[in-house]
Amino acid sequence: MKSSVILCFLLLCLSAASAQKRPLAITFQKAEKQGLTIGKLDSIYKSAVDTNPEKAVFVSPEEQKKLISAYTTLLQDLGKYLHENNFKWEHPTKCFNRIYFQPNGKIDYFLYNFIQKPGDLHPISDEKRAAFDELLNAFVKNYQFKLNAPVKFAQCSPVTYAD
Repeated sequence: MKSSVILCFLLLCLSAASAQKRPLAITFQKAEKQGLTIGKLDSIYKSAVDTNPEKAVFVSPEEQKKLISAYTTLLQDLGKYLHENNFKWEHPTKCFNRIYFQPNGKIDYFLYNFIQKPGDLHPISDEKRAAFDELLNAFVKNYQFKLNAPVKFAQCSPVTYAD
């Protein structure tokens, strides 16, 4: 009986640990509500690039060129994935991303916010936001960034999504 209880406890711990490790794609606001503040994440993940070389992971021009190439590929792969899953933007859509990577290139967190201003001619519907969120979560779950690093790192950028 005692060994059964211990086994159940270990299985629960393992499943909880694996659930915590799954990548998460979420808006900045929802992340903050879950305690995933930029400050907290940035204390764990080093900046991919920075004007201060001591704060950056990719310092040399060659490393930065590889980073830009890998990051561009990630965004292109996401666009292809959305297209393959019949997601249509219908209009160019501005967004800001901050992506947190493991050293092996797996994604831990993909934080984003759509950039919209009051009076935008093409606001993003709640349905489109939900569909994007669902597809983005499925995409990051298995995505392998094309560049490794010695430490956990983060990269951010504005992006304009379009069909």
